[in-house]
Formats: sequence, structure tokens, C-alpha cells
Amino acid sequence: RTATIWRNLNPFWGEEYTLHLPMGFHTLSFYVVDEDTIGHDDVIGKILLTKETLAANLRGIDNWINLTRVDPDEEVQGEIHLDLEIVGDGHRKALRCHILEARDLAPRDISGTSDPFARVIFQNRNAETSIIKKTRFPHWDEVLEFEIEEGTISEGTGITIQVWDWDMVGKNDFLGKVEFSQDTLQKTQIAKGWFRLMPFGNLEDDAGGKLGALRVKIRLAEERILPSMYYQPLIDLLVESVIPPTEVEDMTPLTILEEVTTVDSRQEVAMTLVKIFLGQGLVVPFLDYLNMVEVGRTTDPNTLFRSNSLASKAMEQFMKIVGMPYLHEVLKPIVNRIFEEKKYIELDPCKIEVNRSRRISFKGSLSEADVRECSLEFLMAYLTDIIDSIVGSVEQCPPVMRVAFKQLHKRVEEQFPESENEDVKYLAISGFFFLRFFAPAILTPKLFNLRDHHADTRTSRTLLLLAKAVQSIGNLGLQLGHGKEQWMTPLHPYILQSATCVKDFLDKLIDIDNDNVSEVQHRAAFHPSVTIKEGYLHKRKAEGVNLVTRFTFKKRYFWLSSETLSYAKSPDWQVRSSIPIQRICAVERVDENAFQQQHMMQVITQDNDGQLHTMYIQCK
Repeated sequence: RTATIWRNLNPFWGEEYTLHLPMGFHTLSFYVVDEDTIGHDDVIGKILLTKETLAANLRGIDNWINLTRVDPDEEVQGEIHLDLEIVGDGHRKALRCHILEARDLAPRDISGTSDPFARVIFQNRNAETSIIKKTRFPHWDEVLEFEIEEGTISEGTGITIQVWDWDMVGKNDFLGKVEFSQDTLQKTQIAKGWFRLMPFGNLEDDAGGKLGALRVKIRLAEERILPSMYYQPLIDLLVESVIPPTEVEDMTPLTILEEVTTVDSRQEVAMTLVKIFLGQGLVVPFLDYLNMVEVGRTTDPNTLFRSNSLASKAMEQFMKIVGMPYLHEVLKPIVNRIFEEKKYIELDPCKIEVNRSRRISFKGSLSEADVRECSLEFLMAYLTDIIDSIVGSVEQCPPVMRVAFKQLHKRVEEQFPESENEDVKYLAISGFFFLRFFAPAILTPKLFNLRDHHADTRTSRTLLLLAKAVQSIGNLGLQLGHGKEQWMTPLHPYILQSATCVKDFLDKLIDIDNDNVSEVQHRAAFHPSVTIKEGYLHKRKAEGVNLVTRFTFKKRYFWLSSETLSYAKSPDWQVRSSIPIQRICAVERVDENAFQQQHMMQVITQDNDGQLHTMYIQCK
């Protein structure tokens, strides 16, 4: 689910999700919901895309699609396992319906489950299975029989199997149906296997987008992933490019990869390559090789790393993977304060709304000049805190990032040694560090997991002004006065002053001993003490072969570092249980059928005696 955009009929989310779908999925639905603080949320409408529609658009769908009404009788999902056959001899025949089980039924009750039963309808007669309480994966294994009198199979006769959710109060809820025509009754074996549940079939599309429309950009990628040993020859081939380093002019698998990838796919390729070389302990030589190629073919220093090359994308993804805990440590306290204070800040005279600013004196409303003065004061305070936090973070920066920047600095200095290009070696690093890392995180904190929700309009404007200023500082103030936004001029003295601090900071950042370079390259990307991820999960240790119910899970606060997975009753709890990472043998997704809950996984560990233990975890 996306963040909630409050009091807005034209919401913009800009959020991206990767869904891992089962190979046999049929449809993908998007629901637009009106969140209510009290009571149930209201469903405004939905769009439904079939697997065939998604598969037919190889480049993906990027379009406005009208919302349709949501009819509860059409909201069906899942499959039912049946064995239908005609039994008996020429004198007596019967329709034998073996209802085995169903899976992935729609949740109809407040508990997130249903109370399903199946109903078979044949020749105006019906029979029902027993009700299985609180499940979306019922197992009936019941046989229902209908006697067939000779000559009674007439035109239009068919078999319908319906699945319903039983309710003690009110009417039962429809969960789906399967129909077999009269033609199938001529066979002895009518049907056997899993069948998709279908809606009643009275769906009416909403005409003309009266409920509104949703813009989605979606692409279906069907990938078959093989065991890791099958990829080893490819990994060996890629590693050959960087160990030992080849000449820039040589054609290597990495340079060929850049030639054959499109701009659209390059980000995905870059992320995969970064992860591969991080796993091999060779991420620094990998980035150094790409940067050496990129710098070597650049003649104008002003265009260095300006394109969406493989080198640019790889550095960007590398910082996101390795530097996220560091980014959070530096920016999160300041970003949280900006969100909490919700100050009105505006420097652009065309956008200043005097009545929207808080009255801070008893002399009456503030003038436009007063608003600009207050805004400048607030903006300077935030900006100073951000820059001070960044330039004071040399020790917090992951060593592997510092080494990568040191190598980049060296390559640029070798290519552009002239005195007039003195700043290029700094701009190359700050272009990634400030323009592609810190500034985007300030602009949209949610996309960097700094906040759970997007900013409101007022806060969003403050973040935009701060991101612009941080970008200018990252450019070392070299482009000041060339832009159209002359109203940013009051910030220019601070930006120019900060440019000197940034140079000093970058000099310290890359001042890492060469003797430690090889050690850093083969070390984990994160410092052992750094918490890579933390938050509440639901856990249960597997004991014996007893059936595990969903209510036996305990809520615990987890911390993950590169050395341990630890947990406690709460973040402040003094006693923690800890599992060393090297003791973890496997982490696997668990089928939803196992616990009738989503987002389940199992962590398998080995103790000192070689015994295996399983812990089940549910991620909300």
C-alpha cells in the first residue's frame, strides 16, 4: 500500500514496488481507498489487469486507466481442487463430486480469513460440504453424489460448484464458482485437478471514468532463477575484466554489457553488477574499472559523469546499497525535525502567500519582506545543520565508499592534471555524494526510507528549497548566478562559504591509508556494529511436529548487522537474544498455506552440536 495523501482528489504518490507473483497468477488489481480515521476505509474503485494484458505489453504499460466499481460478488480469487465423474452402469448412474480443497480464497471476515463451504448445484438440486472455520485454505475431502435418472440430462443442464463464506449473522458472502457445461456430462471423467474460481459475471465497467482514473507504470518480468553454480562461469568472466585491470582500449565483458543495454535497463543491470561484485569482495576494483573507462573517454571535464552511463548508474546503486545506514545516521534527525515543525518557508516572491505564514508578532500580518526574512532565517538554520552533519561525518562513512571515492579522485586527477581543472576531481566526487545521494534523499525522504509518508505541501516546498541549496553546494557554487532563480541570491554567500568546507571534507574523506585498501575491498560492506535494518517482526521457534497456529507468534524488535541477527521484547529492553550470521544456514520464504498468513519466512540455524533449528518470522 502507498502512503495516504490527505484531503486531496488529485493525489501524487510516485512510489515504486516490486511484487513477486506466483507463476500461475491470473489477475493483478489496484484498489483506490479513502482512509477513514474512525470506522472502515471506503473503496473508491479499482483497476484490474489480466496476466494476458500484462504479458502482451513487453515494454510495459504506462497510462491512465479508469477506475471501475467494486462489486463484492466480483471480488473472487483462488482455486478449488475437484474430482468429478459419472459412476454406475447402464441402469443406474450417479454424478460423484469429490470436493478436496481450495486455496488462496478471498478474505471476507475482519480476521483476514473466511469460513468457507462448497455448494454443488445439479438439475435444480444442491448439496453442501461442511463449513471450515477461519481459513483461506480449506481442506474438505468430502464426496457428494447426485443420482442421474435415465433421459433426464436435458438442454442447458450443467454442474455448478460455488464456494461461500458462512456468516452467523446476515447473508453469506460469495467466494467464487466453477461451471461445467452439458457437453462434459457425456464423459465418464468430467473434471480432475485445480480450477480457477470465477465471479458471478455481472461486472459492469464504470463509464467515462466517473470514479476517476489511476496512472500506473507497470511491467511484467518473468524470470527463472537457477541455482547459483550455473552463474559461476558468467561471474568468472565478469571478474576477469577487473582482475588484473585491463587497458581502457580493450573490449571486455563489462564494456560489451554497456554497449548492449538500453538506458532504461542500465539501472537494473548496474544494481545486479554491484551486488555481484560486493559478494565477490571486488566492488572497489569493479567501480574503479568502470570509472577509468568513463574518465578515459571524456574530453570535456564539464560533461564528466553527466550521462546515464553504466559507471554513473553503478556508483549511484553502490551508494544506495552500502551507504543507506550512513545516510540515515546523517540526515534522519534533521529531516524528522523539518516534518515535525512544518514551518512556512518561501523565498520566491511569485509564490509567497502572506496569510499562510504564522503570525510571529502582535503588530498584525507580516509583509512580503518579513516573510522572506523569516524564511531565510529558518532555511539557513536547517541548511547549516545539514551541511555541518555531512562534513562532520567522515568517520561514519563506510570505508568501502571512501576507498571507491579515493580511486575516483585519482582517475580524474590523472586525466585532467591542468591547474584550470583543479576543481574537477572534487566535482566528480561531490556530483555523486551531494547531487545523487544527499540531495535526492532530502527532496523525497520516503523513497530513501527516512520517513513512512510523503511530505505535505508546505514541508515538501521546504525540502525542495533545501535540496536546491545542497545541490549548489555540491557544485561548489560554480553555477551561482547563471540560473533563473534569482530569489535564491540571499543564500549565495553561505553556499560559497560552504564550498570551501566541502573541499576540506572531501580531502579528509579520501584520506584513507593505501595499506588498508585491499583489506577494505574484501571486508563486509558494512561495519560490524552498524545496524543495517531494524524493526518489529513476529517470531516463533519451531518445536516438535505440533501444528503451529497464527496466535503462537510473539512480537519482537529485531536488529540486523553484518555479524548478528538479534531481538528483544522492545527497542529499550536490556536482554537481547542473538544469532551469529555465520550460524544461519538458510533464509527461505514460506508458502502462505502453512500459517494462512502473508509475508512468512523461516530462518534455519545450526548450533554448536550441529543441530538444526528453525525460526518462523512474519513481516508485516
